[in-house]
Amino acid sequence: METVTTVAALRERLAASRRAGKRIGLVPTMGYLHEGHLSLVRESVAECDVTVVSIFVNPTQFGANEDLSSYPRDPDRDLDLCREAGVDLVFMPDVGEIYPEGFQTYVEPGPLAEPLCGAFRPGHFRGVATVVAKLFNMVQPDKAFFGRKDFQQVAVVRRMARDLDMPLEVVTVDTVREQDGVAMSSRNAYLAADERERARCISRGLFAARAAFEKGERRAGPLLELVRAPLSAMDSVQYLEIVDAGTLEAVAGDIDRPVAICVAGYIGKTRLIDNIVLDPASAENAVSTAA
Repeated sequence: METVTTVAALRERLAASRRAGKRIGLVPTMGYLHEGHLSLVRESVAECDVTVVSIFVNPTQFGANEDLSSYPRDPDRDLDLCREAGVDLVFMPDVGEIYPEGFQTYVEPGPLAEPLCGAFRPGHFRGVATVVAKLFNMVQPDKAFFGRKDFQQVAVVRRMARDLDMPLEVVTVDTVREQDGVAMSSRNAYLAADERERARCISRGLFAARAAFEKGERRAGPLLELVRAPLSAMDSVQYLEIVDAGTLEAVAGDIDRPVAICVAGYIGKTRLIDNIVLDPASAENAVSTAA
């Protein structure tokens, strides 16, 4: 495994692989890696000839009062995990390498960035889209791997790649959870023991809604109530919504197409997000197979 810190070194290292026709996979991260990130790495290693992991805490996706300065970092551990997982190349630039002096060009992601997290974190997805576009341009991967936990982020990135004719496939990998159901996140490190216990309320509600859906419940209102009840353990809930899985538009009434139930809120000072995807067609096929 090699580690590079500049765009020039990154491109030089990948040039030979590209000339040899090798398939390149990219896993963009902000570091402090956990099993969720490693699941993306394993997918890339399985599907591509060369796997690149970027480790960069992107300042443009943090708001003025957010946790940029305190975001957890452990680069030595990250490199060890990458090496063990079979990563070929790690890109660890500093801020000046990504945003050199005079930088002024940003990607505006459009309507997909407006609801859900976008309503509470102005400019967040502008920063995400910009840094991901730059990474796509720097690495020029054949595939890029993202976790479903960041559901809106995946939708924004996928749309950006389509709209800007970026020649790559955006691959979504299922959310990785702790044994008790809590979605893995670097920010879980902020949680005190009692807060970590309360964090289980999010997945409990989502799993209850999924179970009801699989038994035939299709009304958005009752499904939302099943999620809302356990969320009383949170200190505040920013949003709880059922949205169209493609457009992210709010869904009311009966669910007749793939949707996501999305949750965000705070336990203590830690902001957590989670979601589950519900697809009527998949649920009905499962019932038919079981019968």
